[in-house]
Amino acid sequence: MRSITSSRISGTVNAPPSKSMTGRAIAAALLAEGTTIIKTPSYCDDALAAIRVAETLGAGIIRKRDKIVITGNGALKGEVKGNLLDCGESGLTMRMFAPIACLLSHEVTLGGSGSLLKRPMNMIERIGMIGALCRTEKGFPPVVVKGPLRGGLIGVDASVTSQFLTGLLMALPLCGADSRVIVTRLASRPYVAMTLSLLGIFGIEVDHDEQYDEFFIKGNQAYKSCVCKVEGDWSGAAFLLVAGAIAGALEVRGLNMDSFQADKAIMEALTKAGAEIIIGADSISVKKKELKGFEFDATDCPDLFPPLVALAANCSGKSTLYGAERLRHKESDRAAVLASEFAKLGIKILLTENRMEVFGGNIKGDSVESRNDHRIAMACAIAALNGEGEVTIGNSECVSKSYPDFFETLERIRVSS
Repeated sequence: MRSITSSRISGTVNAPPSKSMTGRAIAAALLAEGTTIIKTPSYCDDALAAIRVAETLGAGIIRKRDKIVITGNGALKGEVKGNLLDCGESGLTMRMFAPIACLLSHEVTLGGSGSLLKRPMNMIERIGMIGALCRTEKGFPPVVVKGPLRGGLIGVDASVTSQFLTGLLMALPLCGADSRVIVTRLASRPYVAMTLSLLGIFGIEVDHDEQYDEFFIKGNQAYKSCVCKVEGDWSGAAFLLVAGAIAGALEVRGLNMDSFQADKAIMEALTKAGAEIIIGADSISVKKKELKGFEFDATDCPDLFPPLVALAANCSGKSTLYGAERLRHKESDRAAVLASEFAKLGIKILLTENRMEVFGGNIKGDSVESRNDHRIAMACAIAALNGEGEVTIGNSECVSKSYPDFFETLERIRVSS
């Protein structure tokens, strides 16, 4: 449990490393021959889940403070250490590694804990179209798969998540046959772009149309070991940038303006709200100004909803956020939780099927619950910086899922009012 009081913030911080890129890099390094070095990785809970799974699948992994050294199990031709993959609470780990596990010819179970057990995995059952077997508990974990994956034609509905598509794009280049993936209702296109960029670093080629509706993948490719540097995480940094906009001034270092990360879109939202932004060579500075209500479509970047709500709560008038239907199957029913917990802070939020309306106002002190959702905990903490009393956040330690140092970072930049 953490308590946050009204504070001005000032200073310079480094963006946390990207958990999304770290997880993908670990999976690719597992599939490569030789030794890969992943520089500046995340060691959040989700990244640790990917490390556990890769080790079980035969990777040799040495963790150091500023890098991970991974000896791959080249296309899983070597020995694996077990048939149970512990994905923790990481949806990406389960959905991405399921197709990879299908490269093996024996049965493998992907299990998890906590909120992951309530997240849909029925999309993985489609893998039966290309030779593998899959069964779930009525569309939920655990997920049991059995290969070998042969490649070929598969259709994927990616409206809930693109994470299973990421797993297919990683596994299919290793199949004996060429593959064609037809995608419908793709959400989170930027995350697919991130996957494709990372595959290129490891020497894997994937052809696709402009809209990512079809992918053409040559079989019999091989992953090449490499040195891979993890970018700063726009998802975690979004909370810091919003903090600067509502409570003082902050410089965030280590963010790539050319990144494929979807949550880079926080810059557009901050601009619409009227924040003062200065973009440097390797840093972004945000200063508090009078903020106004804004409209923003977060369909392709649903993880931005929590920091966007914290921002909108501090704007004058109404802000309208689109894409709320993407929030139903996160660590919590994130739309409903944002509405209920921010109501405790005096902020009115109206929900329709795909729209969230946030009415800015004075943030009051109260006790809120994270519902074991890391982004809810961070959003409430940031909003409290410009509040009128103490905000106590239950189960605040859940931030370790994506940003273990979040509260320590926040404490370093706070200046008592």
